[in-house]
Amino acid sequence: MRVAGSGKLLVVPIYDYSCRACGHRFETLVLPTTAPACPACASQDLERLLSAPAVSSEGTRQRALKAARRRDARQAAEQSRAQRDYEAHHND
Repeated sequence: MRVAGSGKLLVVPIYDYSCRACGHRFETLVLPTTAPACPACASQDLERLLSAPAVSSEGTRQRALKAARRRDARQAAEQSRAQRDYEAHHND
């Protein structure tokens, strides 16, 4: 991300946190001038967790594409079933 007008690159990391107050786990962008807070309870008593790096390869892309196709087919079947049910009971 570039700071407007400065031409400097601003690194804004995403960190994973666990809230010690309520146990909520979340990730957030951390700006250098702000302190993160739990979105569930607003506590700043947080534990920063180790984040797994994102890995992209032909294999991960193929698995993601396959999963997306299965999800889309499932949603299409559900929509088709809902449409048939609606049409069958429309005039009841």
